[in-house]
Amino acid sequence: MTTAATSSGRDLPHPAREEIRLESVLHALSDPMRLQIVRELAADGRELSCSDFVLPVTKSTTTHHFRVLRESGVIRQVYRGTAKLNGLRTDDLDALFPGLLDRVLEAATRQAGRPAS
Repeated sequence: MTTAATSSGRDLPHPAREEIRLESVLHALSDPMRLQIVRELAADGRELSCSDFVLPVTKSTTTHHFRVLRESGVIRQVYRGTAKLNGLRTDDLDALFPGLLDRVLEAATRQAGRPAS
């Protein structure tokens, strides 16, 4: 696993593009909280800090969800000052699995519009 260089000297491990596995990406996207994070990142279109997300789980559980997304290759996390910023790895995911992220996000939007069963 490679690491991303950061301006603060703190590095977080990220898989290189060629190390990203489909099953890891699908696992990461299968959790409703992680899918919500990805949907918010996609909707905003820029890097967001962890504190920009309001999730109905504890801080430690939120940290876990971000770690799963990062380690699967769905997001990139970098420190800027004291903030940890999160961004989708859209280019990497589209190169490896063309259209996958777009289709998952479209399906999640359709599902969110349906009445709960």
